[in-house]
Amino acid sequence: MDPDGSPGWTIKLGDSPVVGTAIHNGTDVDSTCRSLMCLPDPERLREEDPFTEHFIADFPTQITVHRSRFQVDLNRARDAAIYLSPEQSWGLKVWQQQPSEDIVTEALAFHDAYYAELKRVLTEIENRHGRFVLIDVHSYNHRRGGPEVIPTSQEEAPDINIGTFSMDRERWAPIVAPFIETLRGHSLNGKPIDIRENVSFQGKGEQTRFVHANFPKTGCAIAVEFKKIFMDEWSGDPDQATIDQLRTMLASTVPVLEAALRGFG
Repeated sequence: MDPDGSPGWTIKLGDSPVVGTAIHNGTDVDSTCRSLMCLPDPERLREEDPFTEHFIADFPTQITVHRSRFQVDLNRARDAAIYLSPEQSWGLKVWQQQPSEDIVTEALAFHDAYYAELKRVLTEIENRHGRFVLIDVHSYNHRRGGPEVIPTSQEEAPDINIGTFSMDRERWAPIVAPFIETLRGHSLNGKPIDIRENVSFQGKGEQTRFVHANFPKTGCAIAVEFKKIFMDEWSGDPDQATIDQLRTMLASTVPVLEAALRGFG
């Protein structure tokens, strides 16, 4: 729980089997951790997923995490959720000194509390609807060399990467296929959008793994990585028009997913 008494995330519940999450949206770091961190805020922001909460804003059920992944990363396994060495965080040195046992304990408690709450929410949805789909929204950088450097090639960096590694892909094909096709039916700024599966990322994060481990027959979790074509990843400035288009695009999948779940064998 955060110092202000909030749990560190916001959950909006709707009457639908479709859930959208933005667990790397957060930028909050508590004062104790901030005083021990040596990573400048702009570099921290570059590896967070700002604005992803907007992409799920039309989902019936939404889960948005406010705490920064640099304090505790909910999409990593519990024993790797705190970036204690640069190898865990894209070569970035996060801490000027190793965090104390109290900080580590609190961070892991936050990780535990989030997954306990996620299981509770998803169990309620499972009980009400029988099955559910969780869309796990993230974003990724494609200009790591600098703002003036040639970006990662399109071949290696689709506009939207769909990650399906941890699911029973054959079982959930009737859900994943219409989801992808619905997204492909849109254009972005008047051009076709490049959507591919398991290219730059495979969906190996902890949240999708958790869903498929705990709800193997009833829960389908799809990791969705938006390339940061909706913002300047170096300045942090958003492109609101592109964000709005991506939001509309993702929202259009909700009735498609609901229908696919109803027809699921």
